[in-house]
Amino acid sequence: MQVVKMDIVVVGGGGAGLRAAIAVNESDPQLRVALISKVVPMRSHTVAAEGGSAGVVRTDDSLDYHFNDTVSGGDWLCDQESVEYFVTHCVEEMVQLEHWGCPWSRQADGHVNVRFFGGMRVQRTWFAADKSGFHILHTLFQTSLKYPSIERFDEFFCVDLIVEDGRVRGVVAIEIATGELFLFECKAVILCTGGAGRVFRQNTNAGIVTGDGMGIAYRHGVPLRDMEFMQWHPTALPGTGIEPFPRAKAMELGPRDRLSQAFWYEEQKGRTLQTPHGSAVNLDLRHLGAKKIHERLPLITEVSKTFVGVDPVTAPIPVRPAMHYTMGGILCNKETETPLPGLFAAGECSSV
Repeated sequence: MQVVKMDIVVVGGGGAGLRAAIAVNESDPQLRVALISKVVPMRSHTVAAEGGSAGVVRTDDSLDYHFNDTVSGGDWLCDQESVEYFVTHCVEEMVQLEHWGCPWSRQADGHVNVRFFGGMRVQRTWFAADKSGFHILHTLFQTSLKYPSIERFDEFFCVDLIVEDGRVRGVVAIEIATGELFLFECKAVILCTGGAGRVFRQNTNAGIVTGDGMGIAYRHGVPLRDMEFMQWHPTALPGTGIEPFPRAKAMELGPRDRLSQAFWYEEQKGRTLQTPHGSAVNLDLRHLGAKKIHERLPLITEVSKTFVGVDPVTAPIPVRPAMHYTMGGILCNKETETPLPGLFAAGECSSV
């Protein structure tokens, strides 16, 4: 077994993991960081996010509006302290991403372009065309390359934590290509391993989203919080798990849980379509016209033709809800601290 000595180990090379590694080096460039990922970072599931991220920029918007929309959209079950922290700091983070090179879409006058998303009373979703996650991940990956103290271990699978005297001292990982075990000794571990969407048959997640970090933490007595809350996306393609319509205006952009519930009610009444992959409803974009569909929704058009054989210009597209995002996760506070000393959690694997 090879032994690698580092100051910090980040498990997960997606958006959360890359940002965590960068943040460590921003605080102290002398700290050596091991970034362990079971895939090459650019293949992490962050790349699949299309929609964007919310942040107040319009004069008719406010932090209070953003806070209230978020809390009410979560049926008043959100951790309101964390929501307040998020709405206060999210814009500065997106500006930082732009300084690093993220090409947020712009209006003709040069201002950041924002749009509605589910449950919003004001347009506030920043986006980068229809590939927001792709551009965010590219930006973070390229930025991480500027820090020589971040050492990547791609295609390494984290097996377990090393805990001594009640504190995390490192991790054990296996190199997938060779099967060789590695012991990473460190002062702290940050888990950024994503959600657990693949436990559901109908899901929009990549094959790597299997809840590894949650399982590792749980085995060492760290609680998992709010695991009953799974976000379902209302407009996935049946049988594919592909979510091509992040901004579909069904029911005027209502919250995703309400739209998914509406599908279920219609299914109970026998008013859905039957496909080889289960019930579905039709999403009709034909009223937009061919020009607008080809200009604004090229990826949707390509995905629909490729995976369900439907041209949205001429026919409605069958869609159905699919599990999309793990709302709960490893118990931590807004500073990412878990009850186990030396262990931190961020991103979808965390409860915040």
